[in-house]
Amino acid sequence: MARKFTIEEFFETLKKYNVEELEGVRIEGDLEIEIEPGSGIDANLINAVAMLSNYMQLIQEFGNFLYHANMALSYLQRLSSALGIQMPLVVQPQVQPAVEVKPEKIPEFKIPEKLISAKFEPYKVEYPGKIEEVTLGATRADGGTRETTVTIGGEKSLAFYTFDAMNEYMPAIAIDVFDRKPMLAKAVREHYQDVLEDPAEWAKKAVKEFNADLVTIHLISTDPMLEDTPASEAVKVIEDILQAVKVPLIIGGSGNKEKDPEVLEKAAEVTEGERVMLASATLDMDWERIGNAAKNHGHVILSWTQMDINNQKTLNRYLLKRVGIDRNSLVMDPTTAALGYGLDYAYTNMERIRISGLKGDTDLNFPMSSGTTNAWGAREAWMIDSPIEGDTPWGPRELRGPIWEIVTGMTLALAGVDLFMMMHPGAVAVLKEWMGMLQGIVKESIENVDDWITMEV
Repeated sequence: MARKFTIEEFFETLKKYNVEELEGVRIEGDLEIEIEPGSGIDANLINAVAMLSNYMQLIQEFGNFLYHANMALSYLQRLSSALGIQMPLVVQPQVQPAVEVKPEKIPEFKIPEKLISAKFEPYKVEYPGKIEEVTLGATRADGGTRETTVTIGGEKSLAFYTFDAMNEYMPAIAIDVFDRKPMLAKAVREHYQDVLEDPAEWAKKAVKEFNADLVTIHLISTDPMLEDTPASEAVKVIEDILQAVKVPLIIGGSGNKEKDPEVLEKAAEVTEGERVMLASATLDMDWERIGNAAKNHGHVILSWTQMDINNQKTLNRYLLKRVGIDRNSLVMDPTTAALGYGLDYAYTNMERIRISGLKGDTDLNFPMSSGTTNAWGAREAWMIDSPIEGDTPWGPRELRGPIWEIVTGMTLALAGVDLFMMMHPGAVAVLKEWMGMLQGIVKESIENVDDWITMEV
């Protein structure tokens, strides 16, 4: 017989009959909780109690499932045994005892008695093309008055690249001379202070004291914006320099597009037989007139373009096919951008030109020249200090300037430049020794590093 009690009624009944213990009594029923409005019990608490009740019910049902599953498994095992059917064993996983891990003993380090020897095998690449050889200057045997000549080009591989195909000729360096006193950085000017008014003495100093392989004379006084010196008068400076030095010459104008063809044409006439290099023919000036002057008087022509490989090919074709310049009389100047001012573009352009020439492009397989002096146009090379307020100190410009020219030259030497036009004697000396070391000519450098650090530049 079932009867419903409230909790209060249940305890009152036990109290009424003085019941202290209940044995064999099972109480079943639902728990009902009534909460009166305003009792202060939070609704969230009610929800939590309801959820707990649900979870308890799920746990109870899961326990019942496990009980019946276990009973079923036991029954199946007994039945299979009776029928002679082997049931798969249910193996309870065993917990493995913890294994004590001992720290690994670190082997004792021993300093090797000698380094592992290895044989150096240079990377070899054979290119189908070859860079043209161009000789500057002519000795008496060839109708000139030079005591030395300079041959550039002839490469069969990239610069300083493989020992079995090392270039026969070292890159050459020319030092710039001007026919009027120019504006020069202090670090350069102090080396030529005594000869700035005399181009012939300037050239002599560049060769005898600073070891220039060639001399570049810039006839900047011919510029209509300066003295506008007539071409016939300007070339007298060239005659003086030919008497003062016996190395090959490079002759440049002022850069004026209208005046330069006339100046270079006259210079070609007075230097006939000396095999000078006329600098330069460009696409935006009368390249044909300059090219014919070089061809008619047996000189070399400098083909100058502004960091554009396609323009370089075009100008070279014009000079070779329309003018008829001999292939051994053309040198390219793809333009030098200094360190910090586009040096990476200059390098990439020159390297592309050199690789194209080595691969057989007959429009580009010519020696390259670099106006490395352009490095002195960088403000970092000549300014006392940074113009930017709060910038870090730049250090002494007496060192910065030469280093700027050296790094520009070194970088482009690796791109394949054969001829450098430079200014600072210290930069010339460092670049010469460095290239000689890579070429295998210079066996020993400065013995004491301290001497190199503290040497006067």
